[in-house]
Amino acid sequence: MKKIFLAPIAASLTASTMLFSSCAPVSGPVVGNDGTVSVVRPSNTLMQQGLKEFATIKSKKRISSNSTYNAQLQRVASKLKKVIQMPGARWEFVVFEDSTPNAFALPGGKVGVHTGLFKITQNDAGLAAVVGHEIAHVTRNHAGGRQKQALGIGAAGLILDQIAKSRGASSADRVKLGALYGGAATVGVALPHSRRAELEADKIGAIFMAKAGYNPNEAVSMWQRFAAYKNKSGSRQPEFLSTHPLDSTRINALKAFMPTAMKEYNRR
Repeated sequence: MKKIFLAPIAASLTASTMLFSSCAPVSGPVVGNDGTVSVVRPSNTLMQQGLKEFATIKSKKRISSNSTYNAQLQRVASKLKKVIQMPGARWEFVVFEDSTPNAFALPGGKVGVHTGLFKITQNDAGLAAVVGHEIAHVTRNHAGGRQKQALGIGAAGLILDQIAKSRGASSADRVKLGALYGGAATVGVALPHSRRAELEADKIGAIFMAKAGYNPNEAVSMWQRFAAYKNKSGSRQPEFLSTHPLDSTRINALKAFMPTAMKEYNRR
């Protein structure tokens, strides 16, 4: 039986990963000189998926009856919606009973905020920083970008497997190669792309909150509070293994972006 080693195929793996990396969505300038934010509308299919998923979440997850939290979220959301131009969006903002400090957004304009987040946001401006960040994910269609990326990674993996098969690789070797490719694609392509999307959402969120009348410097303060919370709870991991940038990375990036955000705040 012809013995096949994984090493000769390493170049193919690297080439496949780099090929897909070069095809990954790259964001251009997202804030124009006039303060406008470039909007990327998701497909109708993706929007419908987002609406369906949010309906499922609402049926399974307890919606908070806290009048203070609900009033604050609707107050902040009302101001943010006025400065966002996204045709077809069906905005909805819901507070869910969950002690974990988290928020999420789905295509179509659905945003969920956990009750546990309010102890960190603390005020309207802090909440605007988080909600603006989540809205930014929707307006830039980051979910669509992730979907295309996943399809690309999967397609490249199939090509790599066919290359290995054509060279006579055994089933065991192809499984090993697939695992190696999956790890390389995740750490080398998917996670960095996700972190770039998070940093982009931070900046756009700061623009949105500035346009809505909230001082964008409060976004820096809010992320600093969030970092302090995570440090205290011990929930940290190396940046290259995380979907989100390190807190220090995003805080420093936001600080560097503040002159642009403050320009929007002062021009109101």
